Amino acid sequence: TVEPTKAFLPTEANAMDRGSDVLKSHLNRCDQMEVVQTRRGWCQDELGCAPRTEFNYFVGTEHVATSLEDADPCYRIFCNGIHPYRMEVKELHSGLNMITVDRPFACHAANCKCCCYQEASFTSGSDYLGRIEEQFYCCIPQFVVYDNVNRPMYKIHPPTCCSGMFVNCCAEGNPCGRGCCRQSFRIYPFSQEDTDDEAPYVGKILKKPISVLMELFTNAEIYVLDFPNDSSAAQKGTLIGSTIFLNSIFFQGEHPDGIGG
Repeated sequence: TVEPTKAFLPTEANAMDRGSDVLKSHLNRCDQMEVVQTRRGWCQDELGCAPRTEFNYFVGTEHVATSLEDADPCYRIFCNGIHPYRMEVKELHSGLNMITVDRPFACHAANCKCCCYQEASFTSGSDYLGRIEEQFYCCIPQFVVYDNVNRPMYKIHPPTCCSGMFVNCCAEGNPCGRGCCRQSFRIYPFSQEDTDDEAPYVGKILKKPISVLMELFTNAEIYVLDFPNDSSAAQKGTLIGSTIFLNSIFFQGEHPDGIGG
């Protein structure tokens, strides 16, 4: 994608106003969204079925949208976790487009890569919203979210400890207690230089199990997405797409190194 010259950049108001009417109607006043994956059993994975990923989307208790992965069956079976796919998030009753996620084939997210980064792009209706791309990193997986003209908006990575050297497995609570099977990615403004350890963050993507038994015997996940304050519907759309993208990298396939890179 060629970045437009400064003379052709849209105004900030136009950039923030992007997205379909359906997207704006549900997200303009939304502070949090739950993204709930449809359950699939361990036997399907053991048999190599690799069924298509399906999500339902909730604002509070209201079920607002659903999505189903569109991907080649051979890619899903033999390249699960890195396969290309397209996923369209549609309003529940009307079937109108809210967000479309396009993820190309790329190598596993991994430390010290110099190319072939994981990425995905997001559209809403006829509007291009932006994209997310893996960055070079040594220890902790790092991602940057860009807007529709390729300007960086957010940094996303797991919570860290030891000056950013390790993933903080206790960030969401004691992993042997309340924090069991809970993992998160924190969202920071791109302009914020210090994002390590207890640095302030503006949003969060929290993965939590439906129950511990469900976590053990199915691939069903719940993601609670806390949006940054004052984010536009378009920015929220890129973060919903980023949630789907991160699930496909770290929790859907067999990532060789896990969330810690």
